[in-house]
Amino acid sequence: MKSLTLLRSIRMRATHREITGPLQSRSFQHDFVPADPKAKPKKYKLPPFYDPYGPRPPPSDKIIQLAEKIAALPPEERMQIGPTLRERLRHPKMQSVSVDGVDLGAQGGSGPGAAKTEEKVEKTAFDIKLEKFDAAAKIKVIKEVRAFTNLGLKEAKDMVEKVPVLIKQGVSKEEANEIIEKIKAAGGVAVME
Repeated sequence: MKSLTLLRSIRMRATHREITGPLQSRSFQHDFVPADPKAKPKKYKLPPFYDPYGPRPPPSDKIIQLAEKIAALPPEERMQIGPTLRERLRHPKMQSVSVDGVDLGAQGGSGPGAAKTEEKVEKTAFDIKLEKFDAAAKIKVIKEVRAFTNLGLKEAKDMVEKVPVLIKQGVSKEEANEIIEKIKAAGGVAVME
């Protein structure tokens, strides 16, 4: 009797291993050597600040006297030192950085001077927004939207049904006016933003 149950258990284990495959018999192998839990962490002597060029010798007396003379100058004359040195040493003139399209926040100045410059800038790229359309002219409006957006029928239909929606972005003023007229002729109302 015992031999029969032993034989059955051996046979069941063999079939169980075949079902689960070789992944069950693998053991996890470490890729690293575990750290000694009793070891104390290493302490490194770090400098108070990082200097990528290493230690430097102290400045000479001549440099210290020059720095003291510069510090004693009035602010108007101190502002002239940089340009004069650049000219004397023949360094290239620094290029001004363009900040067009960058939000400078409070430091950029939202005062009256900044508002005047914003008014002078003329917009060149416009967005077209479909505001509403006549329910009877829905199919015509979908055809017009498909014509200038290169969308499929389903995508154009979904876009038109989400009114108000931007239907085209970054177009010139002439192109925007043409599109608005076409949509108006089809039975829709579009605006330029």
